Amino acid sequence: MILIVDCGSAKTPQIASLLEEFCDTKTVGFHDLSEEMLEGFQGIVISGAPILITEINMTPYLEHVSWLKMCTKPILGICFGHQLLGLLHGAFGAKMREDRDWQEIEVIEDSPLFNRLPICFDMMEDHCEHINVPPGFQLIAASDACINEAMQHQEKLMFGVQFHPEVSGNYGAILLENFYTLCVGH
Repeated sequence: MILIVDCGSAKTPQIASLLEEFCDTKTVGFHDLSEEMLEGFQGIVISGAPILITEINMTPYLEHVSWLKMCTKPILGICFGHQLLGLLHGAFGAKMREDRDWQEIEVIEDSPLFNRLPICFDMMEDHCEHINVPPGFQLIAASDACINEAMQHQEKLMFGVQFHPEVSGNYGAILLENFYTLCVGH
């Protein structure tokens, strides 16, 4: 079973819909999330959000999920979830040109998240901010529009993707299935 953390994205139901082809899911709101509720879940997906990390005080958000840094379960952060994981580990956020269209993503490091995907694939974007790669993570994919399109922790099964696999067709479904496979094998 996968826990989906809904940070307020209209795309969160699509995450659940795709994952439910492989496993059971449960969706909880960001502010309802607690470390205790992870019992019985094989992994966590953190959704996007209608929040600009450069325009609000992120401290309350980071404090609420600071325990994620010590979590041993696989985690996938999508868009805001990606940014949140990065900020938790010391990344910095910055504004960028708005990107709300398809983008060609190039894999630059092997990752189990990209199994069965080509070296270059298209994913849908929906953001105007980005983060750098924080200490302890490695960059695994980039695009012409955004350097840090995907990152993974060097020791844990913790991944972040700036793009939205849940609305990116077959390649997005494959990526989410790859994450589920990692959760099952963990």
